[in-house]
Amino acid sequence: MRHYGSMVIPFDRLVNDIGSMWLKPEEILLKNAFKLWVTENNNDYFILQRRRGYGEGAGGLTGLLVGTLDTVLDSTSKVAPFRILHHTPDSQVSWSIACAATKEEIVQHWEWLQQNIMRTLSVFDSSDDITSFVQGKIRGLIAEEGKVSMVHEDDPEKFREALLRFEKWFELPQKEKLVTYYSCSYWKGRVPCQGWLYLSTNFLCFYSYLLGSEVKLIVSWDEVWRLEKTTNVILTESIHVLAHGENHYFSMLLHINETFLIMEQLADYSIKRLFDKETFQREPALSDPLQITKRGLETHARSEQFRAFFRLPKEENLLEVYESFLWVPFSHFNTLGKICVSESYLCFASQDGTQCYVIIPMREIISVEKPDSSSRALAVCLRGKRALRFSEVRDYERLANTIRSRCGMTASPKHLAQAESMQGVCQSLLNHIEDNPEELTLMVGQRDSSKAVSTEALMTVFHPQDAENLDPKLLKEKMKEQSWNIHFSEYGRGTSMFFTKKTRDLIVRGVPEALRGELWMLFSGAVNDMATHPGYYTDLVEQSLGTSTLATDEIERDLHRSLPEHPAFQSDTGISALRRVLTAYAYRNPKIGYCQAMNILTSVLLLYAKEEEAFWLLVAVCERMLPDYFNRRIIGALVDQAVFEELIREQLPQLVEHMTDLTLFSSVSLSWFLTLFISVLPIESAVNVVDCFFYDGIKAILQLGLTVLHCNMEALISCHDDAEAVTVLNKFFDSVTNKDSPLPSTVQQASVGNNDKATHLKVEISDLIREAYEKYGNIRSEDVESLRKRNKLHVIQTLEDATKQNVLRVVSQEVKFGASQLDDLYRLFKRQHFLSCYWMINSQALLHHDPSLAYLDQYQLGFQQFSTLFSLLQPWPLCTSKNTLSLWVFRLIDENQDGLVNFKEFCYALDTLYSGSFTNRLKFLFKLHLPPAFTGSPLHSKDQRIQHFMTEDCSHFTKLTAFDLPEDGVIRKSPERGRGKVDLQAYLKQWQDEILKKEETIKDLPRINQTQFIQFSKTLYNLFHGDQEEEPLYRAVAHVTSLLLRMEEVGRRLQETNVIQEAIMSSESSPEGLKVNTESISPESSSDISSTQETAPKLQEVETPPKLQEVEWSFAFEQVLASLLNEPTVVRFFERPLDVQTRLDQAKVAQLKSSANK
Repeated sequence: MRHYGSMVIPFDRLVNDIGSMWLKPEEILLKNAFKLWVTENNNDYFILQRRRGYGEGAGGLTGLLVGTLDTVLDSTSKVAPFRILHHTPDSQVSWSIACAATKEEIVQHWEWLQQNIMRTLSVFDSSDDITSFVQGKIRGLIAEEGKVSMVHEDDPEKFREALLRFEKWFELPQKEKLVTYYSCSYWKGRVPCQGWLYLSTNFLCFYSYLLGSEVKLIVSWDEVWRLEKTTNVILTESIHVLAHGENHYFSMLLHINETFLIMEQLADYSIKRLFDKETFQREPALSDPLQITKRGLETHARSEQFRAFFRLPKEENLLEVYESFLWVPFSHFNTLGKICVSESYLCFASQDGTQCYVIIPMREIISVEKPDSSSRALAVCLRGKRALRFSEVRDYERLANTIRSRCGMTASPKHLAQAESMQGVCQSLLNHIEDNPEELTLMVGQRDSSKAVSTEALMTVFHPQDAENLDPKLLKEKMKEQSWNIHFSEYGRGTSMFFTKKTRDLIVRGVPEALRGELWMLFSGAVNDMATHPGYYTDLVEQSLGTSTLATDEIERDLHRSLPEHPAFQSDTGISALRRVLTAYAYRNPKIGYCQAMNILTSVLLLYAKEEEAFWLLVAVCERMLPDYFNRRIIGALVDQAVFEELIREQLPQLVEHMTDLTLFSSVSLSWFLTLFISVLPIESAVNVVDCFFYDGIKAILQLGLTVLHCNMEALISCHDDAEAVTVLNKFFDSVTNKDSPLPSTVQQASVGNNDKATHLKVEISDLIREAYEKYGNIRSEDVESLRKRNKLHVIQTLEDATKQNVLRVVSQEVKFGASQLDDLYRLFKRQHFLSCYWMINSQALLHHDPSLAYLDQYQLGFQQFSTLFSLLQPWPLCTSKNTLSLWVFRLIDENQDGLVNFKEFCYALDTLYSGSFTNRLKFLFKLHLPPAFTGSPLHSKDQRIQHFMTEDCSHFTKLTAFDLPEDGVIRKSPERGRGKVDLQAYLKQWQDEILKKEETIKDLPRINQTQFIQFSKTLYNLFHGDQEEEPLYRAVAHVTSLLLRMEEVGRRLQETNVIQEAIMSSESSPEGLKVNTESISPESSSDISSTQETAPKLQEVETPPKLQEVEWSFAFEQVLASLLNEPTVVRFFERPLDVQTRLDQAKVAQLKSSANK
């Protein structure tokens, strides 16, 4: 029996169960003891050994003895014949780290060590560090393999242990959802740290504890700028994360592709939820951040790929996948592929996805039959006497039941009767197909008739073809139509047509004018949208008719700028149709509304499609094919610009060598992407590009863009500036022609530079498109989507950074904080906004975030978020009334009283408290005790004596509570921002008021009354709590308060005496005497008036005037300021320099913990 560390490895278990395994590292003092092992391979750090008696060279006396020994041992004591040891050149001790039953298995472990560990070990300086790193890595791999098996066995115990470690190490709120975890190495400098990578809903976390050194990393997904897989000299493959300008590398992951996919999904989820909520709201499956799981993310990713490949509506989700063969009639053989089932569609794609694929709406299926009970085959019968035959379906019974349930085929008596009749039809149809496969094309080619809409495509109205007088161009057009008709006869026509390589070849050659609208609808998937929403467009037109919004104003302005040279848009027919489509879409999707370039695209759609079809084509483009293109920030177009720039670097290195700055091509290509080249190419050529776009998506536009740059490579390289390069490209576009276009010359666009055109060779659009497919057709749609995801992070973070810079530029002019301090404040403010969004489904702060608002209003805090952040940053950390103070500050700086404060208002308050003069700080505190900040409290009744207030210890004061306020205590007078339409007039008025607003002086402040002054004194006591001069400060405030009250007492008595004298004089002049109403005199006033009765006996005979019934004292700010200026301790307290940076650093650490403690 031989031991690997403390473990005895049963040989039969190795052979039958797992074959090979990593071992917990254990010392082996004599690696060649008794000559039982033979070294097969070795290097400076690892040795691969074979046990004697196994494999090659198993003979000999030693091999015989070892083999006999292993044979007589029981099965639980047998050892694996192959192992790997770790050792260092200057050590006599080796460590067992792996074993295997066969040489092939141990070689896999050996190669993994060579590729992933050997390069890394060169960075260590000592052998001890190398051994510690190897041991940590092997332990991580063992745990990783255990976790993988746990996932398959669905054992929650391991995950619960990981969750406890996650909560203990990172101290995040308990609501934070751990998604998964992996063993890996984190590179801190040139030395890797072996530890654990934890991926949660909102954070990427890493923890390592090695040789007494702890490494802890927490990065929120909304801070990630770049996420990619990289390779360098030291690391074969690693994951690179860029956040806040810092690069983080994670390597030696056992399942790096799976890890990267989950990280990519979490980063994309965070970006959509926090920054791009328009897109996120279309993803109900991910709406609850507390329910995000690894399995859910993987399922969502597969559904996204499924919808993108088959161009299906966003409501569809991939439910089931089956491997099977499909009989392809035009090729006369069965092709292997996968059946994909969603809620409303049955789809099939061949193994590589290029040979053929077909999309079958469930509404087209009338029956599912099993032709032969002995075979695993299914026949799906469609409307119009069409049928598809699937064979070798592993779980064909389940598939058949799924299709029937999705099609509503229940076992009702009526259905059974229909099924019996249909079964005979389907069986005869299948028998006929098997005997005459060539005739299936005729049945597949039948097109289902659909109800015609009231309008026609504008091209048929304004350019009807004369069937009798055909010129050469029209004859060629008819030949194209014939080619497509032949294609339809072979591959089918309509929603269940086979898409093949031959289909793309026909697209490249050009689509005939008569079929363009039909094929656009088919390729884009819009035909399914329209079929499942009958009457939807008509209802939208009626509902949107006569509405007046910002979008409709913009639409009216751009109507006559849409293809103005085309006769269709020089008449009311075309203009009215364009208006209806754009207005209906703006009504359908108000978050997009209307964006420039939509008018150009829609006008082309209306030329070749009916009005309702044009609407659904616009829906397909805006919501599926070009996501996020037509919103206020055109994020989708910016992302594709970045993808295009990356493809230029990869595909056109010669151009990159001479033009290192590719921003020119990014800016120039924006119109290419937004209008699908319609704005730069003549209309007769641009429609060919649109053909390719509807078939291949954005890939077709990227290919064509690369081809345009390649064709102009030499001219661009020789350009001296950007203007010259733009001129080169414009001349090229002017030279593009379509000689086969049947459009009349009056419609075809004339080039801008007629004089230069003679010197520029003409380029045929079909040749240009063909060259694009030949040169760059190897660019896969999957790769484009991957590039989109990677660049979307960078694009959105760049936009966010631009927003930050604009906000900081405005705020820096009005506060005294430094640039770095403002940057830290903005990060804290923004993070506080997001912290309120992380763990809530419908966070109010998330609803308030609106990128369309002014920069300052894009991020705002409600009272709860403000209170938490203000408590972390306010300059008096020992203040005993933080919550009350936060409420008053919030009300004061919320000038428009909408229950939200922006970053400028927040910084203004902090700047006053940190950097303001003694007068400004005192004025700020004074205003906190005036409306609207202070609303009064029931705790202070009028019979409370001032003397009691002066002697009462401040620790006994009760927090202020307000009457008739919402739960958060915030008064709201205006509707909350971020909801409904943006009121531009209100913003303009607010802007004007801010410009005309005069600087407030101390004389403009109202007087502070009795209740307010009492609370003001309490607030000062609370601020002084814990200060080193606490007692002198208390005495100073008490002295000032007594002084002010005595001054007010004297002034009030003089005022009362004057009032009484006026009353006596008026009573003497009055013919009727007045009686005294002493009950109406307040207790305070009665005690004071009693002293005046001796000198004014006539008072008993007169009624007290109303002025005397309620006499309250009050103070002006000048009185309070003058009194406090005479107290040096108070002046020193408020003029003491405050360390802003220390408070900021403390807040960065405490911000997450404060959320965790709630």
